[in-house]
Amino acid sequence: MFIQQFFDSRARASETLADEIARALSIGIESNGRATLVVSGGSSPLETFRALREKDLDWSKVTVLPSDERWIDVNEPASNAGMLHRELLVGKAAAARFVSLYDGAVELNEAASVMSARVDKLHRPFDYVLLGMGSDGHTASLFPDDPQISKALSSSEACVVASPLSQPLDRISLTPNVLLDSQAIGLLFFGQEKADVFSKASLPGDLGVFPVRSVLRQELVPVTTYFAL
Repeated sequence: MFIQQFFDSRARASETLADEIARALSIGIESNGRATLVVSGGSSPLETFRALREKDLDWSKVTVLPSDERWIDVNEPASNAGMLHRELLVGKAAAARFVSLYDGAVELNEAASVMSARVDKLHRPFDYVLLGMGSDGHTASLFPDDPQISKALSSSEACVVASPLSQPLDRISLTPNVLLDSQAIGLLFFGQEKADVFSKASLPGDLGVFPVRSVLRQELVPVTTYFAL
């Protein structure tokens, strides 16, 4: 259940997406007195974050949660939390509450249960979930080459530890179980290579081959794709 949107520039795709997210957060604040936004890492959403952080929202009523995180300290260059503090949680958006999926005091073998409990305390359904897609068809940290991908995709928990063979660091990821507990999902990706992957992933098939299928091939929540070359 998805709607495809193609834009003539990445900037236009990013600006339109930022407007849509701001609208969803405004509705959540008006309806519930608060709103929760889930966001991906990577470079694709940076322009969206820079536009979104300037929106006139009551950011003090917004909670921001990453869709996934590398199991590293926020000060490490590869940390999604660090990137979000640099790119989104500044200016007007600095007033937002940030919930981290990393805790240096927690051992990795306990991370899934500890972070699941943390996420389960947040108001759901989420008001908006922004995801990306890798050239291997992964989304969040749900990778096709993770030996535990089938278990992760079917998990009833909010979070799982991910150890994909292609990645140098262990990760923590939200599961489809919780990502789909949302009012709306936006999937942002750029370039011909990812367009080709999307064409394959949007077809029926094994979720583990293209984990982004867990978002695209479902009927629980509307998904809109934002794409530009």
